[in-house]
Amino acid sequence: MTDNPIVIPTSVDDTHIKEIAALKRPSQLKLEIPNRSESLVADSRQAIADILHGRDTKRLVVVVGPCSIHDVEVAAEYADKLMALRTRYADELLIVMRTYFEKPRTTVGWTGLVYDPQLDGSEDIPTGIEVSRRLLQTINDMGMPCAVELLDPITPQYFADFLSWAAIGARTVESQVHRQLASGMSAPIGFKNSTDGRVDVAVHAMKAAERSHSFFSVNFEGQLAMVRTNGNPDTHIVLRGGASGPNYDTAAVKDAVVRGKAHGIERPVMVDCSHGNSKKDHRRQPIVADEVLRQFKSGQNGIMGLMVESHINAGRQDWAPDVKLDHGVSITDACIGWDDTDVLLEKAAKVVAGR
Repeated sequence: MTDNPIVIPTSVDDTHIKEIAALKRPSQLKLEIPNRSESLVADSRQAIADILHGRDTKRLVVVVGPCSIHDVEVAAEYADKLMALRTRYADELLIVMRTYFEKPRTTVGWTGLVYDPQLDGSEDIPTGIEVSRRLLQTINDMGMPCAVELLDPITPQYFADFLSWAAIGARTVESQVHRQLASGMSAPIGFKNSTDGRVDVAVHAMKAAERSHSFFSVNFEGQLAMVRTNGNPDTHIVLRGGASGPNYDTAAVKDAVVRGKAHGIERPVMVDCSHGNSKKDHRRQPIVADEVLRQFKSGQNGIMGLMVESHINAGRQDWAPDVKLDHGVSITDACIGWDDTDVLLEKAAKVVAGR
């Protein structure tokens, strides 16, 4: 008898599986693409937590950047432009760049750089995970903290060490798997309200993620493992609107804070200026931001930050074979362009400085 007997699949195994291909171990990619910016990540996580828990009341967190990353060179160009504003407004705003590599879909569509880096359905995940980690290294090396949405429970082992903040999206906020994942993440986590607009599910997710959990995952060597967490104390709600309408007005912000307090979690909220709050019209994002900043200026302490979908150029475009994509334009949700982003962040900094 051998220690590792060969298991032969039976006639009922993998009947709908086309291919199973081994990936590099997370530890191998960490060696090949090391994190040279550990202090930036640690300091940014702590700074966000300080704002979240009221130890820093002088700044707002702004998570801003493309809806999704599809071109790494353009993403680096955007990061360089954003870095100048991060430096300029450091006393008022803690700016973190959206570097979203995984895109949840309501039905089907492009699922992100990790899964389809060639944008053509070839689904070259080994390349996608490596390209994504290398881009995070590049952006962190600039001095720009990064944020993602956590979609697959395995991928964080490949790049979580580069993340200063992460979101659990509206489609997965009720998922036990994602609440368990959040409980073990080292970064602050924002839970979005559900697609239909319910905020209670985000409150429940916060409460669940603060507790210890045990679940299946893989370790850095790619080995199947049991993970037992301590719980994550740095979680909050992200109001993004939904089918029931926007939820960034004074009453909605107050209601979200009260709902958290009722469950023993009194935290300020982040407002997503896109999605349901903008009624999926990117041109309305500055309008949403203006209202949230008005509330903050008037003394509303229940607001910790903003999320903005922004790119070099405004709008969105569809990918098509043999058609050159427009430079710096989103291929998923429409974004505001750089000029509007510049104005929005300057206005936010002035409001914070004035208060």
